[in-house]
Amino acid sequence: MFKKLPIMLLTLTMVLVLAACGSNGGTTSGSGAGGDTGSTGETGSSELSGSILAVGSTALQPLVEQVSQKFMADSKYANVSVQVQGGGSGTGLTQVSEGQANIGNSDVFAEEKLDADKAAELKDHQVAVVAMAAVANPGANVKDLKKQQLVDIFTGKVTNWKEVGGADQKIVVINRPSSSGTRATFEKYALGEKTEDPAGSIQQDSSGTVKKLIAETPGAIGYLALSYLDDSVAPLSYDGVEPTVENVEAGKYPIWAYEHMYTKGEPDAATKAFLDYMLSEDVQQSDVTELGYIPMSGMQVQRDAEGKVSQK
Repeated sequence: MFKKLPIMLLTLTMVLVLAACGSNGGTTSGSGAGGDTGSTGETGSSELSGSILAVGSTALQPLVEQVSQKFMADSKYANVSVQVQGGGSGTGLTQVSEGQANIGNSDVFAEEKLDADKAAELKDHQVAVVAMAAVANPGANVKDLKKQQLVDIFTGKVTNWKEVGGADQKIVVINRPSSSGTRATFEKYALGEKTEDPAGSIQQDSSGTVKKLIAETPGAIGYLALSYLDDSVAPLSYDGVEPTVENVEAGKYPIWAYEHMYTKGEPDAATKAFLDYMLSEDVQQSDVTELGYIPMSGMQVQRDAEGKVSQK
């Protein structure tokens, strides 16, 4: 038996060594998999790639364009390209619904423009609030209009500024196409009704072009998001209430809407990263306010798709 003891000890030693090697091999392998996973996770973040097409609202377009440039300049998103196009809210909603765009920018809820089944397929990402104002050529010499006066102007019943206390000058209506979310918002919350274009009116689908026409056309009137206002045009108070951020936030000024960025279902990784970036504190408190929009957090009231306003 004593002769067998060294052999037994040697065998036991070999078993222990092999076990230790197996254990170390397993640990190394596990460590390598974990490292690869961590590396892949980090690499996945830094190597996020893809192309994003955002189409729709020209009222939202300046914000999306500016933020997209910052987004693409960030090293984390260097391999993601973002293209922004206008065309109106209806166009944006239709294209995202049909899979032609990653994001449909809209001033209105999807159910206001699309069939219920198509609207239900879209996911709503509210990124800001936009307020709109009736805007006139400065020569009209008018600072405030009542709701009924606006209705009369945009339906062609009033055709001269002197009829509403302004200059003796013919009124030229600059309107938006039926696909425009800006028009839908203005008709719903300023006029309270849909209207037909009055005789002699001009229709344009770009907010930038609308501003240029109002500024250059004697007697012109239209409507623009506050983000487009400057000294070249004259914003008009509505029933005595000025179109200011403070009045919108407090619920005193009614002509406003959410800025929606719709996706068809859950967004892909690149699109989600861009939407998260849009809602980041940095963008909300800098780009959003700088361009005349209102951060979501600033609103003291909220509004549903039917237009019902309630306190937050």
